[in-house]
Amino acid sequence: MNIQIHSLKFDADKKLLDFIETKVQKLAHLNENMISAEVFLRLDKSDVMANKISEIKLEMPRTSLFAKKQCKTFEEATDQAIDALKKQITKQKDKIRKV
Repeated sequence: MNIQIHSLKFDADKKLLDFIETKVQKLAHLNENMISAEVFLRLDKSDVMANKISEIKLEMPRTSLFAKKQCKTFEEATDQAIDALKKQITKQKDKIRKV
C-alpha cells in the first residue's frame, strides 16, 4: 500500500512520520484491498490548545474512506482518526457480507 504523508506549513519530524506510517500500515491488515493512504497534518490557527488536525483518506476499490480529527497532539489526532477508519472499514465489510 502506498502511504503519503503531507505536513502543511510545518516540517514533521521523523518520529511523527514513523508513528503515522506504522498506524496506517496496521489498517492494511483489516482490509487487504487498500490501494493508498493519504495523511494531511495541519495546524489550526485558533487559540485553543487542541489545534493539531490529522486527516486520513484511504483509497479502496470502488470507494474511499475519510476521517478528520483535531486534538492537542498529532499522535492523539491520528489515533482517533485511525479508530474512526477502523469502524468505517468494519462497517463496510459487514455491508459487503450481507449482499
